Amino acid sequence: MLRIAVPNKGSLSGPASAMLHEAGYQQRKESKELVLVDPDNEVEFFYLRPKDIAIYVSSGKLDIGITGQDLLIDSGVSAETILPLGFARSTFRFAAKPGAVQSLADLAGRTIATSYEGIVAKYLAEQGVDASVVHLDGAVETAIELGVADAIADVVETGTSLRNAGLEVFGDPIMKSEAVVIRRTGADTEDAKVQQFLRRLQGVLVARTYVMMDYDCRAEHLDAAVALTPGLEGPTISPLHSEGWVAVRAMVLAKEAQRIMDDLYALGARAILTTAIHACRL
Repeated sequence: MLRIAVPNKGSLSGPASAMLHEAGYQQRKESKELVLVDPDNEVEFFYLRPKDIAIYVSSGKLDIGITGQDLLIDSGVSAETILPLGFARSTFRFAAKPGAVQSLADLAGRTIATSYEGIVAKYLAEQGVDASVVHLDGAVETAIELGVADAIADVVETGTSLRNAGLEVFGDPIMKSEAVVIRRTGADTEDAKVQQFLRRLQGVLVARTYVMMDYDCRAEHLDAAVALTPGLEGPTISPLHSEGWVAVRAMVLAKEAQRIMDDLYALGARAILTTAIHACRL
């Protein structure tokens, strides 16, 4: 049975469980549940603190896990990303009082507060900056006001929290993160159960990204229409009962669907429909 770690709380928890549900796996109904067995799919889910997941996976006690790329790197353990999941995206940056620090080089000899000590220490070492790193669990914005640090390093989404604390970002982003599937470094890459799990999640990612488009088109306009809807390996084309007309079906990017429909209509295509894709295998 495949043993999988899932975030039990925080911004990763809900989207991870939703994706697993879309992929056909049972998920817990109450947050108090710590373990859930899905016998139909031969999977056992363990709901753990997001920061601990990389540690459990790297130990080999669990086969794979879902966590943040930032948490994986910060842990420093022997585990690696095998599939980006496209949600919980964030950017990790330095911030300080306006005018106090102008560049990364200005951090030399200063103190930086962060909840991600591993990431910051590694980044500073790579950049050749000798600075002290203080670990704090949450609310690092107050560290400067209280005199604990000269700057902070934290996840920045909209920047509202930083501005409210009278801080501004400086320098290049330390890293960008998103939710990822991880496994122990050196684990079997061809494990059939792991590959099936990954195919299911990849199917969800594709289903969320594409829609199926159907339309009727005059045969003389078909080449131009197909150029707009090339599909993956190519669109499905079928003759209609009305002579000179064909029906076309192709997958298109959801974010481009409205524009494509406008362009097809301008070509003379009619009965243009889009439908959601709930699952797929490519």
